[in-house]
Amino acid sequence: MMEPLAYRMRPRTLEEVVGQQHLVGPGKIIARMVKARMLSSMILYGPPGTGKTSIASAIAGSTKYAFRKLNAATDSKKDLQVVAEEAKMSGTVILLLDEIHRLDKAKQDFLLPHLESGRIVLIGATTENPYISINPAIRSRTQIFPVHPLSSDDVKVAIARALTDKERGLGKLPLVLEANAEEQLARATNGDLRSALNGLELAARSTDPGPDGKIHLTLPVIEESVQKKALTADKDGDAHYDVISAFQKSIRGSDVDAALHYLARLIEAGDLTSIVRRLMVIAYEDIGLANMPAVQRAVTAVQAAQQVGLPEARIPLADVVIELCLSPKSNSGISAIDRALAQVKQGGFGDVPAYLKGAHYKGAAKLGHGVDYQFPHDHPQDWVAQQYLPDRIKDAQYFQPKQNGRFEQALGKQYWQLRRAQRQALGGHHHPTK
Repeated sequence: MMEPLAYRMRPRTLEEVVGQQHLVGPGKIIARMVKARMLSSMILYGPPGTGKTSIASAIAGSTKYAFRKLNAATDSKKDLQVVAEEAKMSGTVILLLDEIHRLDKAKQDFLLPHLESGRIVLIGATTENPYISINPAIRSRTQIFPVHPLSSDDVKVAIARALTDKERGLGKLPLVLEANAEEQLARATNGDLRSALNGLELAARSTDPGPDGKIHLTLPVIEESVQKKALTADKDGDAHYDVISAFQKSIRGSDVDAALHYLARLIEAGDLTSIVRRLMVIAYEDIGLANMPAVQRAVTAVQAAQQVGLPEARIPLADVVIELCLSPKSNSGISAIDRALAQVKQGGFGDVPAYLKGAHYKGAAKLGHGVDYQFPHDHPQDWVAQQYLPDRIKDAQYFQPKQNGRFEQALGKQYWQLRRAQRQALGGHHHPTK
């Protein structure tokens, strides 16, 4: 059986790689690695058909290292052991590990020491976001490179090569690819070169020659062969994160029609799980305190969508997307916690004040823990001025309320009143009883 055209046309050197010039172009990172013969393990992530495997095979071809390809989901630990033994014998093996996000712990534990030693140069390929889906132990030992969808011009370059290559391509066939058909082939596959080349081969080998002896690849022929693969949002990763990103940014930007468009693409892809997860994030991140009732309705809509499932789930989803788009926006909540996290990560913390420490165990009072703590509910309006932050950062302020919605306006008014009352009551002292 003949191998598919996309497989046969796989690049043998970096110079033959189509697109991804930010990685393999002259002077770029992977090109520099190959030139210096100082390869490091890497993870390539991006949509299918954009060149992840091609880059791996091109690296192997350019360096003359042994090249092996395994799948993290279907190949066993024993298969990895075979590669490791080969690496011991030959010195270095480039291992392309497809679907690396599905690497289980046993395989990972076996692989890690070989990555450390450099005997195996791992090139992991995935359609999933590695910062979410790949174990930190693997991530820390690799460089992560995004692989972008190919442009129409990139796809056309690859098509031209396939049409003229007599050894690996279709150069021996009397093909005539019409201009509008070429345009459709390059555009309809949305930067998926594998789909474009395999669609081209299907059209070429299933079309009879015309009276002139030539095989004419017309627009209808190409449309049938590629089935107008126009949607790039399948739940297994095809431009998945780009569509989700555009979905959130459209809601954040209050563009109802754009948000509904991206929602429709996600629904068409059947990815209800990502939709409901992202909507909950959007509700709290982008609308947040400006309209908390809308946030709660988003949670309710998500629950309804999960219960009824697709296609009916589109109804509550559409309703809540429209409401979130048209709601006032505020990111003061996420901004506040991110400011707090940033300070903590930079060492901006101190000892918890002694009167706030737990006093539930014997001997706590001798240490001063819990002593002089003032119970707010014992005071008028259930509030008393008291320092809660550590001394080192006692004046820190993370929350900066916005004025975009009545709900947050009320919260902001209360926040400033309490902050002002606390500062005045403490009068520069750390604790009112000290």
